[in-house]
Amino acid sequence: MPASYETHRKQLELILQAWGMPGPVAASTAEIMSWADLHGIDTHGISMVPPYDERRRNNKIDMRAEPKVVKETPVSVLIDGGGGLGHPNARRGMELAIEKAKKTGIGVAAVRNSGHFGACGFYALMAVEADLIGMTTTSASGIQVAPTNGAQARLGTDPIAFAAPGKPGQPFLLDMATTTVAAGKIRNKANEKLQTPPGWLVTRDGQPSTDPLEVSKGGFMTPLGGTPEGSSHKGYGLGAMVNILSSALSGGLMVTDPTRNAKPGSIDIGHFFLALDPGLFRDVADFKTDVAAFCDTLRATRPADPAKPVQVAGDPERRIAAARMKTGIAVGPNLLEKVREIAIASGAPWIIGN
Repeated sequence: MPASYETHRKQLELILQAWGMPGPVAASTAEIMSWADLHGIDTHGISMVPPYDERRRNNKIDMRAEPKVVKETPVSVLIDGGGGLGHPNARRGMELAIEKAKKTGIGVAAVRNSGHFGACGFYALMAVEADLIGMTTTSASGIQVAPTNGAQARLGTDPIAFAAPGKPGQPFLLDMATTTVAAGKIRNKANEKLQTPPGWLVTRDGQPSTDPLEVSKGGFMTPLGGTPEGSSHKGYGLGAMVNILSSALSGGLMVTDPTRNAKPGSIDIGHFFLALDPGLFRDVADFKTDVAAFCDTLRATRPADPAKPVQVAGDPERRIAAARMKTGIAVGPNLLEKVREIAIASGAPWIIGN
């Protein structure tokens, strides 16, 4: 049976605390993870418990680490994440970017020495809630994407998020991997022993594959676009841009560094956060009115299929969140059993289904 949002969030908090994360930080991190599941971003919430558990046991994540400011100006800040899980580092980065934007009109934060931080959109939305434009990018820990025309993995899923305030409760919120799909969608297919749709993966020889375990066999995920004919160079270019902003700017370990997999300790992911006050350019209320009207006009587009109305980035996730807040958050049975075993082994109480 689906668990309520509150039970789902509390279960994540209990597991994180059992792993040694301080209580307030565990609560904050669980909020970010459960936000992803609530909004249908099932790749970045509870499904990350097994890989996080593996990484902490292999000393790739320090659950007690705290973000530290190492360089700061009136408009920028550089944070060292201390090898910790990315959520606390990312939240602190965007908080400081917002503080600076409120004072100067723009705030930029870069984070290095961090871990996976969940859904990009959560942090971009933080800026929107402060009446600011938000942008977030992050490098990835897994190298599993071949550049267009390449037969060697060089990049990760390298996501980007952009958000702007508009109609109350309906901001524009784009949150996307620069690959055809997020890696977690492939992991979720593997958890439930399902095949992937065509276009997500190719073999080591570049042939189409629907095997969710293809990457472990030497195959690759595809850049956004899927094939050269489908303009995969665009996804490839966006992925490169994300790494420059996230890792080159922060001084994090570049995904192309040949020592990356051999380096002991932290996986050293980099993040980038931008908060921008539209008031630098015009009245904020007028800006929000234009964004709202723009989005409403897009929604009013005559649909090709009347059963599938045109939506704007953020609409599908908000609809899912409204439904799941009422019905609860369902988790695939195989994944749920894995998480239950991890929780019990960690000494965390198991409250889902109790």
